[in-house]
Amino acid sequence: MLVRYNPWQEFNTIQRQMNRLFDEALSPFTEVEKGNARVPAAELHETADAIHLKLEIPGIEAKDLDVQVTENAVAISGERKSEKKTEENGRTVSEFHYGKFQRVIPLSARIENTNVKAEYKDGILNLTLPKSTEEKNKVVKINLDRATV
Repeated sequence: MLVRYNPWQEFNTIQRQMNRLFDEALSPFTEVEKGNARVPAAELHETADAIHLKLEIPGIEAKDLDVQVTENAVAISGERKSEKKTEENGRTVSEFHYGKFQRVIPLSARIENTNVKAEYKDGILNLTLPKSTEEKNKVVKINLDRATV
C-alpha cells in the first residue's frame, strides 16, 4: 500500500494544537493546579476608601453563587450545571466547563464586611468592599533622621 505524504497535514496538526492552547489560555476560567477545577478570573482595584473586586462568572445564575466576605478575604463558590440535551441523529461537541468551583481571594486591607455592595449582571460580579475606618486613617510616619543613605 502506497501512502502519499502530505506536508500540510503536520501544519494542520500544529495549528489545531496551537488553537487549543490559546483557547485554554484565553478562557475566562483558569485551571487550578490540583485537579481540573476551574475558578473565575478576578480583577482588583484599590482606592483610598475601598477595594473593588470584579469576577467573571459567565453562564451562572445569581442563585447558584455563594459569596462570603470576611474582614480580610472574599470566598466565592458556585456551580455551573450542565444542560441535559437529547439528540437522536446528531453529535454534540462542548468546550464548556461544568461543575463546582471555589475561590478565596485575600484582601490587602481590612474591610467593613457589613457594608459590602454587590452587583451581578451579564456574568460579571462587582463587589465594592469599603475599607474599615482604622485602615482609612492608618498613617505611618517615616523617621528620616535614622534612615541610611
